Amino acid sequence: MNPYKKAMFTGAALLLSLVLVLSGCSGNNANQKANGGATTTPTEAATEGTATDEPAKLPRVAFVYIGPPGDGGWTFEHDKGRLYMEEKLGIKADTVENVPESADAERIITELAQNHDVIFTTSFGYMDYTLNVAKKFPNVKFLHTAGYKTNDNMGTFFGKNYDASYLSGIAAGKVTKKNVIGYVGAFPIPEVIYNINAFALGVQSVNPEAKVSVVWTNTWYDPTTERQAAVSLLDKGADVLLAYQDSPATLQAAAERGAMAGGNDSDMTRFAPEAYLTNPIWNWGPYYTKTVQDIIDGTWKSEQYSGSLADGMVDIAPIGPSVPEDVKTLVTDTKAKLINGELNVFTGPITDASGAVKVEEGKTLTLDDILVMDWFVKGVEGTIPK
Repeated sequence: MNPYKKAMFTGAALLLSLVLVLSGCSGNNANQKANGGATTTPTEAATEGTATDEPAKLPRVAFVYIGPPGDGGWTFEHDKGRLYMEEKLGIKADTVENVPESADAERIITELAQNHDVIFTTSFGYMDYTLNVAKKFPNVKFLHTAGYKTNDNMGTFFGKNYDASYLSGIAAGKVTKKNVIGYVGAFPIPEVIYNINAFALGVQSVNPEAKVSVVWTNTWYDPTTERQAAVSLLDKGADVLLAYQDSPATLQAAAERGAMAGGNDSDMTRFAPEAYLTNPIWNWGPYYTKTVQDIIDGTWKSEQYSGSLADGMVDIAPIGPSVPEDVKTLVTDTKAKLINGELNVFTGPITDASGAVKVEEGKTLTLDDILVMDWFVKGVEGTIPK
């Protein structure tokens, strides 16, 4: 080939190569635009369509605890619920424990709101502090335990644990030999009062002669104070005790004196198996999981959620090995009646400690009435500090 023809051939080849390269670049740019900037082959584009599915952004979640997860009761169960949620949703939540029900709580919740999307505050005394912060951070979701105040971005959650208290009362009323039953109350707030009343009504349903004597500790978790309160009731002749605090101190004190007892919030069998009666327990995990998933899905709305025996948020701990089988059967049968609506704890006639009729025969207290209860039923001995 002569040099002229060779040069012509080489030039044509270079021009053809350039056209092919430009065509290829044009095709890739089209695919890139169709896929939101991601480069794909024509085959991938045909297979994947014109858009990629972005994974949902996982929210940053935090929990505020009144005590340590090692309390064996209330906070222990909330922490179990957190771990359940983390496992189900693949989220690692932050926790702050031993937060007092004071202005410190508002400061801590405020700090968390600056870098979290969802905050669970898990004690009644956090209610106003949670609400204050919720109003300042409208884009953060707040969930408060046991309260009654809400906002567009703040809901509440709790459960009808009074049903489980009623069942615990049945067990206590059947096993007492002295008809003297003690109750170590935490704080004189409606939540504790209506559980004491439900417990007493359960006792009376099987043993009308038994009385329930109440002492207050004004604590959620103070084993020393709670033990002293339990001992004071044992000194009065009580042979069965129940408590509404987070520690097993009442159960342990009863075991040392040959009495039977239950705690609160969690199965406490391990602390004194032979002396264990039973008590209300919580299962928070499914609620935490559903709530966070609803927030991820964009379907969450503020509400006052109340769980029950039926949905499993509330339950009764396994009855202790020293409790007779016929008592266990009675408790199980009564639980079924509560679940199917055949029985309601606060259906009249119910009178208060002074003898005044509070619920007429055939009438039933509404949940709103129960949540503000500030009186004791007949058969409860003790006062309610104002």
